[in-house]
Amino acid sequence: MAQRGDFAQPAGAAQVSEAGALITAVHTYPVKGCRGIAHQAQTLTDTGLAWDRHWMFISDSGRFFTQREIPGLARVQVVLDARELILRSAGHPELRCPIDDTGAQREVTVWRDRCQAEVNSVDTRAWLRAVTGTPGQLVRSMPGAERISARQFTGEDVAPFRFADAFALLVIAEASLGELNTRLARPVPMARFRPNLVLRGLPPYAEDDIDRLRIGDIELRCVKPCTRCIVTTTDQTTGERDGVEPLRTLEGYRWIDSLRGAAFGVNAIVIRGAGQALRVGDQFDITWRDPRATRPW
Repeated sequence: MAQRGDFAQPAGAAQVSEAGALITAVHTYPVKGCRGIAHQAQTLTDTGLAWDRHWMFISDSGRFFTQREIPGLARVQVVLDARELILRSAGHPELRCPIDDTGAQREVTVWRDRCQAEVNSVDTRAWLRAVTGTPGQLVRSMPGAERISARQFTGEDVAPFRFADAFALLVIAEASLGELNTRLARPVPMARFRPNLVLRGLPPYAEDDIDRLRIGDIELRCVKPCTRCIVTTTDQTTGERDGVEPLRTLEGYRWIDSLRGAAFGVNAIVIRGAGQALRVGDQFDITWRDPRATRPW
């Protein structure tokens, strides 16, 4: 493993303090761990983008699954229509699951959180076993059972979210990926990092120092760098592990001791603007963190 270096600070954020940032991609991941969906526009809710991580697969004991345990989840394509969530994977019949289901409820575990979820009336275990080698039952996040992001990072803002790991949104600058790829023998695509919003017009890693992103009535707050895991080494098309990169390189120059991980991108929460849409081509106004202020990490 590469020696862990000092956390690389954003280069040139001060030079763009009056500039905005253009949205070049909007993604949701309706089923946690499965393939994402690219949108031209998507409605914002209090818990993030509409339908983002509203579903996940669980073990028989109720514990959540991600690509950490089942990299083959990346092979599962998700399609949403008005009534059904449709699961597809090459070489397998599609599986149709009702969206407005009134199935049984059960307690599920996501990291250290326990919450109630609704079990889909379709038994998905055999289908997922055929696709990935591991059985898992599809469950849906229930209104009123949202989780709350750690107040250590959000302070006075109460920030609900669904089945994401810890925060409503993930934001990454295009230039950050470009700079990382100059360090790699084989460049990796943005899909490895599963962002919700991709921004253009920022220097590499400048997103680390963003405080607020605003468009009209929408306001997002960036609360902490996102620490990365083995999912970044998984090919998001084949669902296969692809060596140790880019994680090994990130650990060499983007390690944050207090977070015990290598950072790439920033986690954000929704302050206002639920019901409004975020669109490719929209431009955020940026408020930067006070460089003299103590970070909560």
